[in-house]
Amino acid sequence: MRDVRVVYRKFDEKLHWHQWMRFLGEDEYGVWLGAAAGSVSQRGDEPVVTQEQAHVQLFPRGKWFTALFNDEPRYTEIYADITTPVEFSDDVVTMIDLDLDVIKRRDGNVFIDDEDEFAEHQVQYGYPADVIATARETCDWLVEAVSTDEPFLTVYKTYLDKVR
Repeated sequence: MRDVRVVYRKFDEKLHWHQWMRFLGEDEYGVWLGAAAGSVSQRGDEPVVTQEQAHVQLFPRGKWFTALFNDEPRYTEIYADITTPVEFSDDVVTMIDLDLDVIKRRDGNVFIDDEDEFAEHQVQYGYPADVIATARETCDWLVEAVSTDEPFLTVYKTYLDKVR
C-alpha cells in the first residue's frame, strides 16, 4: 500500500487541511484513504493535530464533496466537506474546500455547518454563481444521503476495518 498526500485549499489557493493517508482502494464510490489512530493532520501552518481514532476518507471522482468517516467512539460519525471535484495524481489528492459541511453524529443527528463562512467567502473570494449553486445543491443532497444511501451506511465500515 502507498501513502497519499491529502491537500485541501481555500478558494484563494491558501493551504487549508493537509495530511498523509494510506491508499485503501477504489470502488464505484471513489478513492478510499485511511489513517490509523495516532495519525497527524494540520491546518495550514498551525500546530499538528493528533487523531485519537482511526478514520477513512472518500474522494469521489467528479463529485463536489469529500467524506470522512470516524471510528467509534468519536461522536462525529461522518464529516462531509463540500469541495470542488478532487484532482488526482499518483500520490496527491487536492481540492478546494467550499466551506459548507454536512455532519452526522452517532445519534443520527444531521446538520449543516459553516453556512456563515460560505456566505462570507462568496463575497470575499468572489465565488462564481455556478460554484455557489453546485455547492448548495450538493450540500442539500448530502443532508439526506448520509442517512439513507451508500456508501454512508455500511460500505465505509469495510475500509475502516483495514485501518483499525
